[in-house]
Amino acid sequence: MAKQHWKPGTMVYPIPAVMVSCGSKPEDYNIITIAWTGTICSDPAMCYISVRKNRHSYDIIKESGEFVINLTTKNLAYATDWCGVKSGKDFNKFKEMNLTPAPSKEISAPIIEESPLSIECKVKNIVELGSHDMFIAEVVNVQADEKYINEKTGKFLLSKARPIAYSHGYYFELGKLIGQFGHSVMKKKTREIKGKKGKARKA
Repeated sequence: MAKQHWKPGTMVYPIPAVMVSCGSKPEDYNIITIAWTGTICSDPAMCYISVRKNRHSYDIIKESGEFVINLTTKNLAYATDWCGVKSGKDFNKFKEMNLTPAPSKEISAPIIEESPLSIECKVKNIVELGSHDMFIAEVVNVQADEKYINEKTGKFLLSKARPIAYSHGYYFELGKLIGQFGHSVMKKKTREIKGKKGKARKA
């Protein structure tokens, strides 16, 4: 199969499309849509966002040292896009998109009440990269919407919220479940167990 060679680019897709809320005072509250984000450490729990220096939220986050990563859904797709193309210098994004700023537990920046999961973060380091600066942060608290928590198992069912992802300029609703972590090994073990039982019966 033939392959084409492209110039270097950010082609790791699909990726999350999140709304990052920031600001330590109500008059400074803002939302920026971020696709350059992800997990970088489990213990302590750490993540990152990368932001252009000319974005309105850049200075807010740099000065406060705090932000919240709010996961997005199909119902939030329009607001997610709008908050990414409009500037907080010109609009109150919470008001314009009918979103609700609610208190965080550990930081001053607000969560977005309508988000199914909000991740409160404290900046630990800022790395200058080029077009973007990376804000490396420690997760200090997570707020999960109770309506997506299974009462019997206690598991958080994000799939019920109909999450979205971003891929090369487009938003997509995530599809059906095709497996779980470790399912390839689990299937192999199941076959081995069944095989041993079959041999035992024959013996």
